[in-house]
This record gives sequence, structure tokens and C-alpha cells, in this order.
Amino acid sequence: MQKTKFNMEILDSCKLRELDAFIEAEDNPQGRIINILHEAQKLFSYLPQELQLYIARKINMPAAKINGIVSFYSFFSQEPSGKYTISVCMGTACFVKGADAVLQAFRRELQLEEDQKTSADGLFSLRDVRCIGACGLAPVVTINDRIFGHVKEADVKGIIEEYRELAKQEVAEVAQ
Repeated sequence: MQKTKFNMEILDSCKLRELDAFIEAEDNPQGRIINILHEAQKLFSYLPQELQLYIARKINMPAAKINGIVSFYSFFSQEPSGKYTISVCMGTACFVKGADAVLQAFRRELQLEEDQKTSADGLFSLRDVRCIGACGLAPVVTINDRIFGHVKEADVKGIIEEYRELAKQEVAEVAQ
């Protein structure tokens, strides 16, 4: 059997200290593993195997159990995600009103292959999600915390351009 090699150096030490403080504030870290994983994902934007192993060692829990939790719940990601997460609702109302075409339009505009989730520039991650609960706005797309209703294929290019421009402005502000 071949051993998996982990590169723990990919983990930012400042973020690890923040995570350590969060874990240490928990009375029962093993019982609060979901909260710990949420905090870790908030800090690192995803949960690579190295981070899962770090948490496992920190709270004395089998790494396989943590990986099982991470892979079971759809809100955890084991891959890096973009600055902007685009979620296309594929619930029944959205699907019937053209959500699949909208999803494919985002895929084309971001030049994503079928199995690719994050754009080459790292700005966007695309995912399809179950019902968002905004059926009256079908088809619905969310980008981070912003909701777009009644989205059509023709809207996709403008939405992407808006967020690319926003990212450029943020970079320009930081450079000043």
C-alpha cells in the first residue's frame, strides 16, 4: 500500500493560528466538528486534505472520519474556489424555466470544461445547486450573497462582465 504524501507547507500559518484559537474556544471540538470545518473553510476558502489532516490531529479525530464529513456535505469544498461563487439553482421551477441553459451559458462564458469548476483566472467558481427557495424568481442565480432572478442566457455575459469590472476596481483600490 502506498502512503499519501501531504505538503503541510501549503497551509498559511497565520490562518492556522486563527483556526487554532477557534478550536481551543470550543468546549467539545469533536462534537462541534461541523462548526470547525465551516470556520476552516471560511479562513482557507476550501478544505484541502492537508487541512483536514491538521484538524484531525488537532482534535484527536481520525482523518478518515473528517474526510467523510467533508465529502458528504455539499457545502464543503475540497478544491480551491474562485473569489465569486456562482450558484445556478436547478430546482424544479428553475429547471423548467431554463436553468440548464443558463448554467451552460455561464460554462461557455467562463470557458469551463464539463468537469472544471473554477475559471482559469481564479475569479469564478460555478456550481449547480438544489432548490434555493426563491421559486418565484426562477431561474435563479446567486453570486456569493447576491441573488439574480429571472436570469436568461443573454444576461450571463453582462453579469460576468460586471464582476470582472468589480474585481479590477478592487485591485486598483488596493494598489493605491
